[in-house]
Amino acid sequence: MKKIFVGMMAILSIATYAQNQRFSYEYKFVRDSAEKDKSETEIMLLNVFSKGSQFYSKDVFESDSILNAEFKKQSGGLDHHIDLSKFKSKGKVRYQVEKNYPDYSVNFFTNLGSIEYMIQESRNQNWKILPEKEKVGEFNTQKATCDYVGRIWTAWFTTDIPIQDGPHKFHGLPGLIVKLEDKTKSHIFELKGVRKFDDKEEWKSFKDKERYEPLIILNDKKYKKTYLDNRADPNKGLRNLLAEGGKFEMKDASGKIMDSNQIMKDREKKQKETNKRNNNVLELDLLK
Repeated sequence: MKKIFVGMMAILSIATYAQNQRFSYEYKFVRDSAEKDKSETEIMLLNVFSKGSQFYSKDVFESDSILNAEFKKQSGGLDHHIDLSKFKSKGKVRYQVEKNYPDYSVNFFTNLGSIEYMIQESRNQNWKILPEKEKVGEFNTQKATCDYVGRIWTAWFTTDIPIQDGPHKFHGLPGLIVKLEDKTKSHIFELKGVRKFDDKEEWKSFKDKERYEPLIILNDKKYKKTYLDNRADPNKGLRNLLAEGGKFEMKDASGKIMDSNQIMKDREKKQKETNKRNNNVLELDLLK
C-alpha cells in the first residue's frame, strides 16, 4: 500500500508542478583517478514529462541532431557516397538515462563499439535523509546519502520542486536533487537552470528512436560482463562482424586502402590506452 501511495504522490506532484520542464545540470567529472586536478565539464539536461524523465548531454544531443539531419540530406540524393569529413562531433558523455513514472523504472542507453545497448537497472538507491540543511544556489535543500554503483553519494534535495527525480539514474527523494557528489568529489552534478518547454512536445522513449542496427537489451549484471569483455578486447565486436561476412575498409589521405589488420591493431592499442586512463567511471562497480 505504501508503494502505491508514493506512486500516486509522484504522479500528482508531476501533474501539478512540472510537466514539460527542463532542468540543466553542470556535471564535473574526473576520468583518471591519478589526475584528480584534471576535471572536465559537461552540461546535462533532465527533461521531465508526465510519463517520465530523460537525461542526456546537451552537446551530444545537438551534435547528433546535426549529424542525423546531414546524413538524411546526403542519403536522399542520387549520390550514395556520404561525406561527413567536415562534421565535428561535440560532447563527451554519450549515454542517456530514461526513468518511467510512477514506478521509476530506469533504463540506461549506451554504445560499446558500434553496438547500442539498453540496460535495465535493478540496483536500489536506499537513501538516508539527514537533518542538515543548506542553501544551494537559490534553493533551500536538505541532505541525504546513499551507497550506489560502487560509490558513496551525498545529495542535496529541495521540496520546493516536488519531483522525486534527479541527474543520471538518481531518484526517490521527496524533492528534486539540486546537487549530487560522490565521496571523492570526482563526480559532481549541480542544478544551474530550470525552464518550461513547449507543452506540445511529447514523450518519446529512446528505445523507439530510428536505428539502423537493432537495440540490444540486457540487465545490469549481463551488461557488466559485456562491458568488461569490451574493455579487455575492444575489437571483439568488429571481429564478430567480419566472422558473419561483414566488411570494412578505410582509406588514408592519399585514397589508398589501409591494411585492415593494422587498423585493428592500432585501434586496440589506442582503446586500451584510453581505458587505462578512464579508470574513474561514475558507476565504479563496473570495474570491480
